[in-house]
Amino acid sequence: MTIYPLLDHISNPADLRKLERKQLPQLAEELRDFLVESVSKTGGHLSSNLGTVELTVALHYVFETPGDRLIWDVGHQTYAHKVLTGRRAGMAGLRMHGGISGFPKRSESEYDTFGVGHSSTSISAALGMALAAKIKGEPRKTVAIIGDGAMSAGQSFEALNNAGVADADMLVILNDNDMSISPPVGALNKYLARLFSGSAFNAARKAGEKVLGVAPSLLEFANRVEEHVKAC
Repeated sequence: MTIYPLLDHISNPADLRKLERKQLPQLAEELRDFLVESVSKTGGHLSSNLGTVELTVALHYVFETPGDRLIWDVGHQTYAHKVLTGRRAGMAGLRMHGGISGFPKRSESEYDTFGVGHSSTSISAALGMALAAKIKGEPRKTVAIIGDGAMSAGQSFEALNNAGVADADMLVILNDNDMSISPPVGALNKYLARLFSGSAFNAARKAGEKVLGVAPSLLEFANRVEEHVKAC
């Protein structure tokens, strides 16, 4: 049985948030190794989950889940999320009869706030949750994680349009890796490609590298987040 010095002590996101920031790159490496070992035995979506490891670690480290809500747009990218939310042992039965689902499932965990397969529903779902929290006076955060392929759907644009005037406490994270089931097309894809290759974005990235340069472990973690978000 493989030993994972940090991951073996993470049973929920509260345990994760006890770690020091400089330990997060090691945790991400252990989590990635575990996913490779696990999925090689059960089958499932491997590459898409390897690409969201750092992002998942960062989200659960920053936000107070499950009080704060994470809404994943593409459900088959949530294996790391499942491992960090108390279902590591269940990964041995991933997508098997009586085992855990390959997608977020509300009846499976309180950390799965929205049952989703694929795709383009996260922003509208997150907006509904954020507005509900606002009406009820609950100070929780709501985060939608969506990819550039899913962003091209009309439902995503409609949700963004409504969110822009709703005054709701929500965050939309765009996982723009220029990849989807088929080659991404359309004006939005071309705009995002220009944005990430433009001088303003690169200047901001260099400024961030300069700030994080005083803490090499954080800079390394940020660079790995960027690399794997683009490659998932």
